[in-house]
This record gives sequence, C-alpha cells and structure tokens, in this order.
Amino acid sequence: MKISEIQIIPIKPQNGLVAFVSFVLEENLYLGSIGILTKPEGGYRLVYPTKKVGVRSMNIFHPINKDFSQSIEKEVISKFEDVMKKYDRYDKADIR
Repeated sequence: MKISEIQIIPIKPQNGLVAFVSFVLEENLYLGSIGILTKPEGGYRLVYPTKKVGVRSMNIFHPINKDFSQSIEKEVISKFEDVMKKYDRYDKADIR
C-alpha cells in the first residue's frame, strides 16, 4: 500500500479534534476530510467522514479491516507528529 501527498492541516483543538488530513492512496484515490483526534489514554486516532441522513450518520469511506486501518494511521500520525514538532520549534523560538 502506498500513501503519498499527505497534507496535514492543524486546527485549534476542539473536543479532541486537532487536525484534518488528506492523502493519495496507491496514486489513484484522493481521500480527504479525515480528522485526527486525541485518544483519552494518549496518542491519536483517525476519524473518517460521515454524512448525516435524517437521524443516521452514514460512513462516506473507511478502512474495512484492522491491518489496513493501522497501516494508514501509522503513516499519517507519524507525519502529523513531524508537523507538530515544527510548530513547537517555532513557538519556542518566538518566546526568546
């Protein structure tokens, strides 16, 4: 599985949501509007977009097995953490 063009958009944290991510899968499928949320026990998880139909929320897309989901999470969260390290570095530089 090849994930490319990972784009992270950090946001002001709100109810655990800290960023949105988009990426290209296998050079053929663009996936976007995926949320990155903090886990209560630490770490992060991905939340895939849904659409509200009446009172029901319908999944637009999501991984269909645990191994595939974990592969995506590992790569995306690694990129997210790299992006956040850069923000932390700039914030510390501004304090001087």
